Amino acid sequence: MALTEDSSNHETNVSQQNEQINQRWKWSVIFLCFYGFIVQIKPGESFITPFLLSFEKNFTKEQVTNEITPVLSYSYMAVLVPVFLLTDFLRYKPVLILQSLSHISIWLILLFGTNLLEMQFMEFFYGITMAARVAYSSYIFSLVTPSLYQRVASYSRSSVLMGVFISSVLGQMFVSIGEFTYITLSKISLGFVVFSFLLALFLPWPKRSMFFNRKVLEQNIALPTEIEKEGSNNLVSSPSRTTASWKNSTLFEMLKELVNVVRKPQLRLWSIWWILNSTGYYLIIYYVQILWNEVYPAIENRKVYNGGVDAASTLLGAITSFAAGYVKIRWFLWSELVIAIITTVQAGLLLLMNTTSNIWVCYIAYVLFRGFYQFLVPIAIFQIASSLSKELCALVFGVNTFLSTVLKTIITIIVADKSVLGLAVHPQFFVYFGYFTLLCLGYFAAAAFNIIKHFRRNSLPETPNGNKSEKLCNVVSDTPEEQKPLDEAVLFTSTKAI
Repeated sequence: MALTEDSSNHETNVSQQNEQINQRWKWSVIFLCFYGFIVQIKPGESFITPFLLSFEKNFTKEQVTNEITPVLSYSYMAVLVPVFLLTDFLRYKPVLILQSLSHISIWLILLFGTNLLEMQFMEFFYGITMAARVAYSSYIFSLVTPSLYQRVASYSRSSVLMGVFISSVLGQMFVSIGEFTYITLSKISLGFVVFSFLLALFLPWPKRSMFFNRKVLEQNIALPTEIEKEGSNNLVSSPSRTTASWKNSTLFEMLKELVNVVRKPQLRLWSIWWILNSTGYYLIIYYVQILWNEVYPAIENRKVYNGGVDAASTLLGAITSFAAGYVKIRWFLWSELVIAIITTVQAGLLLLMNTTSNIWVCYIAYVLFRGFYQFLVPIAIFQIASSLSKELCALVFGVNTFLSTVLKTIITIIVADKSVLGLAVHPQFFVYFGYFTLLCLGYFAAAAFNIIKHFRRNSLPETPNGNKSEKLCNVVSDTPEEQKPLDEAVLFTSTKAI
């Protein structure tokens, strides 16, 4: 009887402890999602370029296009790797505080800055805030067990998108209905980022992270990952080996695993898409407000609809991202063709944006351009991450983002920087149109090669030694249906979504 009572009491205590743990992580996730929502509320963000070109700041189009905006790409590339490493080493929270301080610096400089150098510093701090997004997108996974990753990823993703949408709507309402000045918008944005800084101070401090702080409780250990299945190179089997030298470190082992990733056709294809297409996408994002001002140089604030366009493009992006989850095709066979068709449509939209004299046509083309990109993002995330461990997934996305940033910086130096070509915005968009045209030609060529190879392989007669069946097995093994379900693979969904 005593043993039965002790066992019952023990089970009750365990149940109570688990309930307390569940309550703690729920409130932590709710608070973090609320922070992710608030940090996106900057009603003046859609109107930064009109503000710089307005009578209050009085910068020229050439200064904004060729001297101020390019600094964002340079800053982002310079701080991306240090911020990525510090995010994990410092366990997220300090980097989020740094991001909030950088947001405050941006709006203080916009309000009180008067010369070119100060605006360039503003873009430098903007680059820091973009690089620090990885802290938020990975922070939330340190609060829960792997079985909850997919659920909390959807929460954090939704909070960020909702924040961007509400921010854009508020900005447009303040300008069109309230007839607020750009200075007033900047003051309101400053108030929100100060509030988000105060929230960041109260964020919980995680006890573990992915690379440098791998303190995982026994009950939180997931199934063996792809890296752990290697056997002799097990990452966590021997603490003495992982700390003996840098060659036995977790990060070094995963860098070696990147060689195996390159050999996988689907991972290689979607990583290339991530690098090349996100480069063009963000160049358009950086310079589109300048193009709008060229197409329709409105002087009165109420005639500028940048906020409404950003809201519409964010909403369409969320819808297309959601719809992508229900597309069922044989991705191992048709990936290149789908990418080629969508890239071709994007190239056509860029040409339309750059040649139209109607601002509404330009707006609609931009909204569709972003929507098509956001449609492919979740597909790329699944194709890249569904067969990788959580840590290797984070590293692959980090490398892809870094290579994209390097390419984007090189193009910016050549095309936009005053010291090289220093092109105006319309010639720049012709260059970007040519860039997307080259991409779609390359994708169509790859699609034709892959499809012809597939049907030729399947049309070969069956031989006594079973060559046909071996080939079919190789094809099937590449299909997403044979990959493990997506649970840990959604780590960096938020970093490329907006």
